[in-house]
Amino acid sequence: MDDNLRDWDRAVAFHGHTCPGLAIGYRAAKIALRELAAGRASDEELVAIVETDACGVDALQVLTGCTLGKGNLLYRDYGKHVFTVGNRNTGAAVCVAFTGGSWQEDEEYRQLRARVLGGQATPAEKETYGRYQEQRLQHILEAPEEEIFKAEHVELVLPPKARLFNSVTCSFCGEPVAEVRARVREGRFACIPCAEKYSRGWGED
Repeated sequence: MDDNLRDWDRAVAFHGHTCPGLAIGYRAAKIALRELAAGRASDEELVAIVETDACGVDALQVLTGCTLGKGNLLYRDYGKHVFTVGNRNTGAAVCVAFTGGSWQEDEEYRQLRARVLGGQATPAEKETYGRYQEQRLQHILEAPEEEIFKAEHVELVLPPKARLFNSVTCSFCGEPVAEVRARVREGRFACIPCAEKYSRGWGED
């Protein structure tokens, strides 16, 4: 099986379905790994900073090995399909941004998407939307890279590797919490949700 097809299938299996957003992250990850001359990270050799929490992040996790659990996936809530990947071993980093190229969402498409996602679309509208999404997906997968992406090597101060912390027990819910995230409430250790519970006498625990 072709390596690209295998990687795409792995990304789809992890995400659960095909969609344009997944294709964006897939191609961005491919570009980043090529530019860094790197393979998938088994530990924390690579670090990724993503500026969206959309579908593409799943493809990036699968291909680069950067994950939230390993501490080498960092999320910035900017709402942009921008992915920066750095290599701890070489110090190199590349920023890959999806520009969209000539493919623009018109008002008709936005209204159709709103109807589909809002559960108000007719069967015919759902079919039209599905065709549109498939066309957009293929465009993202097949368009010349320079038409829809901008990639540039950047200076990146890599964050320290993920640390392990001791746990303490929240005095209010009884659940363990990382010591570094614990708060103090009424002189006792509390997790953040329990520490943020506050009232002025109404509904006290």
